[in-house]
Amino acid sequence: MSKEPSEDTKFLNEKCEKQKQPELEEDADHLCGFWLFKGPRLQRFASEKIYVVLYGITGCLIAMAFAYFNGTLTTLEKRFRIPSKTSAIISTGNDISTTLSAGFLGYYAGRGHRPRWIAFGQGIVALFCLMMILPHVLYGPGKDGLKLTREYVEMENVTEAENRKLCNKHEDECLGNVVVSWAPIICLFIAQFIGGIGCSLFFTLGLTYMDDNTTRSKTPALLSWSAFLRMLGPAAGFYLSSLCLDFYIRPDLHPLIQKEDPRWLGAWWLGWIVLFFILLISAVVIYMFPKELPSARERRLKSTETNKVQSLAELSFQDMLICIKRLLRNKVYVYNNIASLLYFFGYMPYWMFMPKYIETQYKQSASKATMATGTFGLGFSAAGVLLSGFVISRYKPSARAMAAWNGIVDLLTVAGLIGYVFIGCDGSDSATAMSPYNACSSACHCEYVPFAPICGADNVTYISPCHAGCSSKQQNELGIMEYSDCKCISNSTVVSQPLIAKEGPCPVDCSQPFYTFIAVMCFLKFVGSSGRTSNVLLALRCVADEDKSFALGFGNMVLSLLCFIPSPNFFGWLIDSFCLVWGKDCSSKGNCWLYDTKSWRYSMNLISASCIFCASFWNFGVWYHAKHLKIFDEEAEQKPRELEVLATAAQKKEASQ
Repeated sequence: MSKEPSEDTKFLNEKCEKQKQPELEEDADHLCGFWLFKGPRLQRFASEKIYVVLYGITGCLIAMAFAYFNGTLTTLEKRFRIPSKTSAIISTGNDISTTLSAGFLGYYAGRGHRPRWIAFGQGIVALFCLMMILPHVLYGPGKDGLKLTREYVEMENVTEAENRKLCNKHEDECLGNVVVSWAPIICLFIAQFIGGIGCSLFFTLGLTYMDDNTTRSKTPALLSWSAFLRMLGPAAGFYLSSLCLDFYIRPDLHPLIQKEDPRWLGAWWLGWIVLFFILLISAVVIYMFPKELPSARERRLKSTETNKVQSLAELSFQDMLICIKRLLRNKVYVYNNIASLLYFFGYMPYWMFMPKYIETQYKQSASKATMATGTFGLGFSAAGVLLSGFVISRYKPSARAMAAWNGIVDLLTVAGLIGYVFIGCDGSDSATAMSPYNACSSACHCEYVPFAPICGADNVTYISPCHAGCSSKQQNELGIMEYSDCKCISNSTVVSQPLIAKEGPCPVDCSQPFYTFIAVMCFLKFVGSSGRTSNVLLALRCVADEDKSFALGFGNMVLSLLCFIPSPNFFGWLIDSFCLVWGKDCSSKGNCWLYDTKSWRYSMNLISASCIFCASFWNFGVWYHAKHLKIFDEEAEQKPRELEVLATAAQKKEASQ
C-alpha cells in the first residue's frame, strides 16, 4: 500500500507546477506589436537576443547623432561665428537635461511600458536632429560662405569688398551690416537640451529592461555586446560628418577655395536629415516590444522574490538619505567614482575638440580630421572593450587586479598625453607670425578686415592683404587673385620683382607629425577602453544589491555635475585664450581663425595629464581597499532553481520512506 505524500511535499509540488505553467490568458503587455502591426509572426521576435541587438543598434544611432555634432562643431563655429567657450556651453545642454530628468523619468517611466517610453525617447532624439537643421533653414549658408563661390562673384560686384582687404590709409570702420545673432546659438542649445531628455529615457530604462528580461548568467555577455554596438555609433557619426563636410555648405554652388582652406564651410546640416529618418524608424521598431518578454514572464512566475523586488522599488525619501550615507561610507565606491571623475574631466576635451585640435595643429581639412577621429580612434576603442571583456570572462581576475589595471591605464594615458605635447608641426607653430599686431601694417587700419589669408613670396601666410601691407591687386590667367606692392613681405627672397602674394594660405606639410599623432591616439584609445569593463564591474560589485541601481544613478549625477558640464566649459575657455585672430565685427569677437598652436598644445595636454595622473592615485586606493571584494559570484545563478531542488529532495525522501 503506497503512502500518500506529506503536506510539505504537496505544497512544494503544487508551487513548482504553478511556476512551470504560464498563465493561459495573454494580454497586450506581453504581445509584440501595436495597432495593425501585430500578429503571431511577430511574437517570435520578442526574445532576449533580438532586444539586445536592437538596443545596441539604437544606442549606436543615438551615439552617432552626438558624435556627428562634435564632428561638425568647427564648421558650426565658423558659420555662426561662435567661440569655443560658447560651443562648449551648447554641448553641455544634453548633460544638464540628463542630470535634471534622469531620476524623475527613471522613477515614473520605469513603472510603465518601458519599451514605449524608450521609443518616445528616441522620438525626442529625432526631434533634436530636426532642430539642429533649423538654423540652416532659417539663416541659410551665410554671406561668408556664398562670397567664396563662383556664382556669387559673377552675380555681385565684389570690387568694394576686395578693396577693403587692401592697405587703407584712412581709419577703417566696422561692417555695420554684419550682425551676429544669438538665435542660432539658442536654437542649438535647446536642441541639445531636448536630446538629453531622450538619452536619459533610453539609457535609464533600456538597461533595466534588459537586466529584468534576461537571466543573470547571460547578462554580462549581452551587456558587453550591446556596449560594443553602441561604441560603433561615434565612429559612424564621425564618418558621416566627414562625408558631409566634403560637400560645400551649398552643394549646388562651385567654391573658389579648396577643402584645406580654413575658410571652407562644409555641408554640416546634411547628415541631420539622414539621422532624423533613421532614428524615427528605430523608434517604431522598439515601440513594438512588449512590456515584458515572454521568457522573462515565465521566470517571474517561477520566482519567489517578486514581492521583495517590488518592496525594494518603493523607497521613501528617508531611505534614500540612508542609502546615500551608506554609499559615502563605502571607500571603494567613493574612490572609484573620484577616479572616474578626474579621468573623464581630463579626457573630455579630446572627445569634444579632437577634430578641431587636428585641424588646427596639423592643418588638415575638417573632413579628414573627423575621419581620423572616428574611424581610426574609436575603432581601437571598440577593440579594447571586446578584448578586455574576453580576458575578464576567461580568466576572472580579482577585484584588486582590476583596480591595479585601472591605475596602470591611467599612467599609460598620462605618458601618451605628455607625448602629444612633443608631436607638433613646425609649419603650424610658425603661423604665429600671422599675428595682427605688427608695426608694418599698423598704418593700414586692418582691425575690421575679414580673415582672407594670402601666401607671400617669402612663403609666409598673412591674415589678409591688408595685414601684408598690399596696396594693389590683379587676377592672373588662372582666376587666382594676386596682390602686389606688399610692404610687409620680406624682400630677402624676392629681388628685382614686385613683392607679391597669392590668395590662400601657404601650403604646409604636417603629414609626418599627423600620422605620428594618429598612432599615439589609437594606442591611447585602445588602452583607455580596456579599463571600462573593469571600472563598471567594480562599481557594481562594491555596493549591496539593494543599493546598486541608486548607486549607479547617483554616480552618474555626480559625474554630470562635476565633470561633463564644467570640463567642456573650462577647456573651451582655455582654447579661446590662445586665439590670435578673431572674426571681429561690430557686435562681438565672433569665432577664432588663428590660434597659438604651441601654447594650446602644451597647456591642454599637460592639464589633462595632471588630472588623469591624480586619478591613478584614487585607483590605487581602490586597489588597497578591494581586498575582500568579490567580482564573480556563482551562487546567484542557482536561486531560481531552489524550489525545484527542494521539491525533488522531498519526493525522494517520501519515496525512501
